[in-house]
Amino acid sequence: MSMWSRLGDFVSRVTNTAFSGVIEALRTVFEGDPALRRKVAFSIALIALSAKMAKADGIVTQDEVRAFQQIFSVPTEQVRNVARLYDLAKGDIAGFESYAGRMASLFDEDPDRASLLEDILDGLFHIAKADGLVHEREIGFLRRTAEIFAFEEREFDRILARHTLSEGANPYRVLGVSTSATLDEVKRRYRSLVSQNHPDRLIARGMPEEFIAIATRRLAAINIAFEAIEQTLLRV
Repeated sequence: MSMWSRLGDFVSRVTNTAFSGVIEALRTVFEGDPALRRKVAFSIALIALSAKMAKADGIVTQDEVRAFQQIFSVPTEQVRNVARLYDLAKGDIAGFESYAGRMASLFDEDPDRASLLEDILDGLFHIAKADGLVHEREIGFLRRTAEIFAFEEREFDRILARHTLSEGANPYRVLGVSTSATLDEVKRRYRSLVSQNHPDRLIARGMPEEFIAIATRRLAAINIAFEAIEQTLLRV
């Protein structure tokens, strides 16, 4: 049985309750299969938080719907269950901060917790910028979500810069290095980021295959930032 079939079966059994019931059920239903639990938890977290982001932004554009579909290739027979989960999260009176905290707690025991939460933020950024621009309300939502995920401000700025590099973001922020860093220091940081963000690492973390496209764009942004810094330092 595929992950989507398992998720669909799970959602069909728990969506008669508040979304908090979904989260609590998730902690126990897949307890015997940690790899599957991770995939389902990641999918539910991104679905729920994208619903909350849409509510905070006030509108859901077709571009955002297509962006969501780029992350998740949902089988036709499971679209209704995913839509129910999305609508349940969007309609829940609980604020997004409560959701973000609960979603983060799903990965508390995972050794890849920080990387998985950054993957969720990347997915949300991908949806937010689908219409060509990350709006101020969306940035506020994402910044607060990152804070709840325990990312420091400089770490969020690094992620933000990666997604707004085409708009003139500072390449040093993309790599998370000081503007006074030497070329050797920049290279070490660059190699570390390439290793951490290689698509094979995401596959090992159990990300959906569709998410690899986002990882590829993440790596492209890191490469562009490094090349820009390298060219600047070589001219000095």
